[in-house]
Amino acid sequence: MPAIGAVRQVALSAGRDLDTTLAFWRDVLGLSVHARYDPPGIAFIMAGDVRLFFTDGVPAGIVYLDIAGLEAFHASAKAEGIPFTAPPSLVHNDIEGHFGPAGESEWMAFLKDPAGNTIGLVERIAPKHP
Repeated sequence: MPAIGAVRQVALSAGRDLDTTLAFWRDVLGLSVHARYDPPGIAFIMAGDVRLFFTDGVPAGIVYLDIAGLEAFHASAKAEGIPFTAPPSLVHNDIEGHFGPAGESEWMAFLKDPAGNTIGLVERIAPKHP
């Protein structure tokens, strides 16, 4: 069994207007933008230890779970016939430490549960030092 940890991130739709959506989360719910990248027009809000990821290009309802040993889990699950929609890939080098310790890389793989819900498995890997 994989070492699944806490919820790391939830992807939410920003609809057609990222600014309006972010203003709602700030003004109504009191949560501020943690990081924003234009382009491509995405933003992150921290709700405690959970990242809320806003974009108009991702459907709502994707849950991202921390996992230790992503590559090993992927290989084992694939060998058992579990289909992945995306294999483990590097998605971010966190040079500045915006989402964890500076220098870590963030890897993700995606699969769906039997109901069709998308699950992102996330592993943060510390840099290798000689």
